[in-house]
Amino acid sequence: MKRFGMFVMSTALVGILVGCGQEDDVPTEAVLPEPIEVELTVPEQGNVDEPVTITTLVTQGEDHVDDASEVEYEIWEEGKKEDSIHVETTYDKEGIYSAENTFETNGLYHVQVHVTARGMHVMPVKKIQIGEATQQPDEHESAQEGQHHEHGESVEGLSLHFVQPEDAKATTDTELVTHAQLNGEAIEAQVRYEVISADKETTWVDTDESKPGEYTATYQFPKAGSYQVIIHIENEDIHEHEEHTVEVN
Repeated sequence: MKRFGMFVMSTALVGILVGCGQEDDVPTEAVLPEPIEVELTVPEQGNVDEPVTITTLVTQGEDHVDDASEVEYEIWEEGKKEDSIHVETTYDKEGIYSAENTFETNGLYHVQVHVTARGMHVMPVKKIQIGEATQQPDEHESAQEGQHHEHGESVEGLSLHFVQPEDAKATTDTELVTHAQLNGEAIEAQVRYEVISADKETTWVDTDESKPGEYTATYQFPKAGSYQVIIHIENEDIHEHEEHTVEVN
């Protein structure tokens, strides 16, 4: 009887120890990082040939973000996004990144900041009027712009950022990445690339949403040359496209 009692107690003790070990192995719920916040400051108006200072404050919770991997301004005149310029910033202090830009002609301009930091990407946009307001396009010109759906701007607040591939090579995997946001927030949609070669051969490439609002695909350009890459984005509320050129070696 004593041996049997000791056997039962030993078995119970082993069960308790195993149970404790199993509880220790139960994974805890992952804690998601706080999103980064981006505050873009652009003057409402400026003058031709006078430098304009643009600043961006990047924070995460109560922390100032001083280690962003990208803070860059993209600037274009109304209706001319294909002629946009990119302006690099310098880090000042306490999460503030700044740059100066001089506008050479009167007009309404868009200023968009592209911020990549701590695994997240945010790209708000604001407008600035330089000099006197220019004459609005007539109805015929407006209709033509509407037919072309110029760079996704016909949907208010829609912003597409295509990451231009560096050193793309023929017959080698090239990653195509687009960030899509609506009013500064990542959006869910079907995103496809229409790749057109110089001899007008067209290939459609589907993407995967690798992160919220980030759509990626891998494509091998068949030969060296200049390719037209058109981003097509579509959901219940959006059906737009944006065109880019990729040079392949």
